[in-house]
Order: sequence, then C-alpha cells, then structure tokens
Amino acid sequence: MSIRVGIVGISGFGGGEAMRLVAAHPEFELVYAAGEGSAGSRLVDRFPGVPAKLAELVIEKWDPATLPKLDVLFASLPTGTSAEALSRVPADVKIVDIGGDHRYAEGWAYGLADVWPDRIEGRTRVANPGCFPAATLTALAPLLASGLIEPGGIVVDAKTGISGAGRGGGGGGGGFGYAESNENLVPYGLLKHVHMPEMTTTIERLSGGSAAGLVLTPHLVPMTRGVLATIYCRGRATTGECLDAARRFYAGRAFVRVTDRPPQTKWAAGSNLAFVSYAADPERNLVIAMGVIDNLGKGAAGQAVQNANLICGLPETAGLDGAPVWP
Repeated sequence: MSIRVGIVGISGFGGGEAMRLVAAHPEFELVYAAGEGSAGSRLVDRFPGVPAKLAELVIEKWDPATLPKLDVLFASLPTGTSAEALSRVPADVKIVDIGGDHRYAEGWAYGLADVWPDRIEGRTRVANPGCFPAATLTALAPLLASGLIEPGGIVVDAKTGISGAGRGGGGGGGGFGYAESNENLVPYGLLKHVHMPEMTTTIERLSGGSAAGLVLTPHLVPMTRGVLATIYCRGRATTGECLDAARRFYAGRAFVRVTDRPPQTKWAAGSNLAFVSYAADPERNLVIAMGVIDNLGKGAAGQAVQNANLICGLPETAGLDGAPVWP
C-alpha cells in the first residue's frame, strides 16, 4: 500500500527537488501539490520533464483546510511563513518542514538524520536542518561527541551555490541573474545569519559545553548546487584521530562518507550524500573540519525524504540511493 504524500511550495527549488525524489520513491505516491503563484498550473507546465504519471496533477492554492487524505506532507516554504498554517494540519498527517520555522520548536524533532536518527523515528513533526547546519554539524558531530575540539570559538566559512538563495532570490542582497552571479563571490548574512541559533544549540547538545563565539560567514558562489563548509576549531587532536573518530561515529550510516582528501562539492551533486574530512595541527591547537553536501539534497529535500523514511518506518535509503551526477 502506497504512502500518500503532499508537497507545499512545490514550484520552488526545494519543493521541486522533493517532487523529483518522491516521484522515484518506491513507497511514496504524490497526490497533492500546492503553491501560491503556481496555483492552477499542471505539474508538467512547471516541470516539463516530470514523469507521465504526475504530469496532469494540478497545483492547488495552499490551504490546510482543503487538504486531501495524506500520510506525509512536505512543506518547503520561506522561513516565517509556515508556522501558523502547519499548526492547522490534522495531527494524523506527518509533517517534514523543510523551511526554518520549526527548528528546535516545541513538539518538533530536529531532523539531523545522520546524527540523531533515533530521535526522529516514529515522530510526526520533524524540522529539517538548514543547508549550512547540515554541512557544518555533520562534520563537527564526531569531534564534539568525542571531545576532540572545544565547542566555543568555532569559525565556519561556508560557500553555497546560487540555488541556496531560493527561486525568488534573497540572502545576497541583489539579483541572481547570470550577469550578477557569474564571476562573482558574495558574502552575506554576517554576524546574525538565520542558521546560527540551530547551529549553536546543536553544538551545545553534542558537546555539553558552550558554543560562545560561534562565527558563520556564508558566501554565494557562481555555481548552481553545493555547499562547502570549512570549519576552524581549537583542539589538540591529530588528523588521524579526527578521521578515526568520524569513521567510528558514522559506521553503518549510509549517507556520510569520511574521506582522507578534502571534499569537493561535485562529489555530492544531485545526491543525499555528505562528505566530511579533517586536517589538524596539534602544535597550533588547530583542527580544520570540512563538510560537503548538495544544498538541495542533504541540505533540503534529500534529508527531508530521509526523515520521512524514518518517521514512516521505512529503510532510510528508500528513494535516495542514486549516485551523484558527474560531471
């Protein structure tokens, strides 16, 4: 028996990626699509390459009062726009919020699936991490949990593809057409980025210490997909000790790859994979952690489907075991 799925915000980048993954999922059946500006369109009008079985599905105007019978609802809406509406979704509908309104909110599990799968299984309300936290925290978790680095004073230098700004743009303070984005590098969200609170809370829960002094500096780079987080930490561990800690921490986890080489964004393109690596100099009290993900995959829709698998009692890899796109 198929699991009936709906997607809100389907015409955005995150929602469209969720549609792509759900369409190929062995257990999920997409029966409801909703949006604002795209309401009234067929899926094939917005996504010409959509599978034929979904082509005629009409995008409806988002209204919790008119939901059909669903098992799982993916919400891919801008931060600040989903909390009130999702509170009116029936309790028997499981929700994965890809947006930012419910991260560490009461009653919602924080969906860092590769680190805390046991805290997600069986829940009905899951908040997906942001893309920068997904890359950063996946790399830091083994070091924090084993005490190899100090939780305070961490500096995160993160780069993201332009799709991280969303289909409507934002974040960088300008337009995102070809002329503005090509051959350009833009820092944004300085000092008070929206992802800072969830990163701070998770670092403190993993380490048991204070994350005071955390710095996150994101940059938009002229590529479509990908996040690379280069993270500077204080610690006396060696490179080998960091790699060993990560391999133990993620043993048996399907989506995290620990690599001796510095990871590259193309390694994860179009996938739900996360790549982590480390370089350390004990004499300088320095550990550099690196995390790479696809911002629309592990950073959004991929992890959302992984979380949906967990709350539905399915294998985590269901619908997610395709190889990255290369080149």
